[in-house]
Amino acid sequence: MITITRINNSELTINCDLIETIEATPDTTITMTTGRKIIAKDSIADIIDKIVDFKSTVKNIIK
Repeated sequence: MITITRINNSELTINCDLIETIEATPDTTITMTTGRKIIAKDSIADIIDKIVDFKSTVKNIIK
């Protein structure tokens, strides 16, 4: 799970395993596998960093 910031400055925690695509159009648009679209203030690079951090934390817990 990662926390992103929406355009209206509210935070939303999403399951990063359900992200299908992330686009900059110019706002960052996250499309979930469910078809839901989320507009975020975070850049694509920031979201990817959050996903990598989350995945590495989970990997270290499982060891």
